[in-house]
Amino acid sequence: MADSPHRVPLEALHLDEPAVARLAVYLDAVAAWGRRINLTGARTAEERVKRLVADVLPVLALPEPGSLLDVGSGNGSPGLVLALLRDDLAVTLLEPRARRWAFLREAVRVSGRAGIGVLRNRHDTYSGAPACTVTVRALVLPLPELALGRRPALQGPFEAEGFDRAGVHVFRRVGAVSRET
Repeated sequence: MADSPHRVPLEALHLDEPAVARLAVYLDAVAAWGRRINLTGARTAEERVKRLVADVLPVLALPEPGSLLDVGSGNGSPGLVLALLRDDLAVTLLEPRARRWAFLREAVRVSGRAGIGVLRNRHDTYSGAPACTVTVRALVLPLPELALGRRPALQGPFEAEGFDRAGVHVFRRVGAVSRET
């Protein structure tokens, strides 16, 4: 999408071309769907790049390769953004709200990235396979509960691995092998 208004602000983040292309398609979908449903308060291309992509970059290296579960995926950040930047992640996006779930399905489809599941579930009704990493944007459930793995979706226990100023929480299942070791 050479004509995407998101390309220039994405290129300013010094991402490689395949990442810029994938993220531009995703952000174009956010902009288009945002006219019909409230996905984000970001109204310009620059704001969308900052809030949905740049704010996720500080936690990009934290998820372990393998499965990642994004709880309350809404507009796709951080789970879909991480999936578009990291091919080593098999991502499942959980979103209980019908219109946001439909948006996520379309955003995944147009991104062309395989290995992303989109489920219309709440975190406490998800019964899929346990993930190595769980991400949450903002505070959709009590963090101590998430960190202790008391929900069926989490099958923990989990430990906090990172938190950035934008409200992206990353939790790794206790016992997962660190890439630093």
